[in-house]
Amino acid sequence: MVEIVKYAATGRRKCSIARVNLIPGNGTVTVNNRPLENYFPREAHRITILVPLKKLNLETKFDVIAKVEGGGVTGQAGAIQLGLSRALIACEPDNRSVLRKASLLTRDPRMKERKKPGQKGARRKFQWVKR
Repeated sequence: MVEIVKYAATGRRKCSIARVNLIPGNGTVTVNNRPLENYFPREAHRITILVPLKKLNLETKFDVIAKVEGGGVTGQAGAIQLGLSRALIACEPDNRSVLRKASLLTRDPRMKERKKPGQKGARRKFQWVKR
């Protein structure tokens, strides 16, 4: 039986969580069982996701299979990017320095601020009325 080598990693951004699997192949990217172009119609999101592969010149060496849930489209793209970067390190630990210099291994900690009780929003207050 031929054993398929698979590298897996998790990426998070805002409220999105992406589980990314990296399999040796020809460069196909699949997100939630759909082609990348169908899932992310905006070119900016597709570019964001593929940055780690471009930095290492591995666009045609691996197939990427991502399962992503939660959040919006931008958060999901960022989560896949981080998961892909971590999977590339699992594949080859020498990739860490290149990805670190491109700041692709840093998780963006910014989250949506919660709405405070008795207020209109997170920061927005009701207008003050003297009488």
